[in-house]
Amino acid sequence: MVLLFSSRVYITLADTVLFLHALFIAWVALGFLLTRSRPVLRWLHIASLCWGILVEVFPWTCPLTYLENWLEARAGVEPYRGGFLLHYLDKLVYPDLSYTLLAALTVVVCGANFAFYGRQLWLRGRKTAFNRTANC
Repeated sequence: MVLLFSSRVYITLADTVLFLHALFIAWVALGFLLTRSRPVLRWLHIASLCWGILVEVFPWTCPLTYLENWLEARAGVEPYRGGFLLHYLDKLVYPDLSYTLLAALTVVVCGANFAFYGRQLWLRGRKTAFNRTANC
């Protein structure tokens, strides 16, 4: 009875980490929608974009993947190998894509977010320059 309860707790915690992992990926992909006129969120999103690119380009594993695997192992579930994106999203959404292509798409999505921020910065600079010349 205690073993079953303990196993259920670990599975629930692993599922919670999985949900948080999915939320983080959604944040990386779409966080720019929430950052308008919120500088703190904007910088958190930019840091998340950098992490998203680094974890895809280099052979790093996200700490959330380690935590989820650890919880699943404690529950007696065979933990998966590889990263979160490759294990879940690749199998559900992109079944025939290689890891290289999936990583490239991740970098493209993060790059598009950076382009959005660059455009905002460029427009803000033009607006500031226009206001200076108008005040002369």
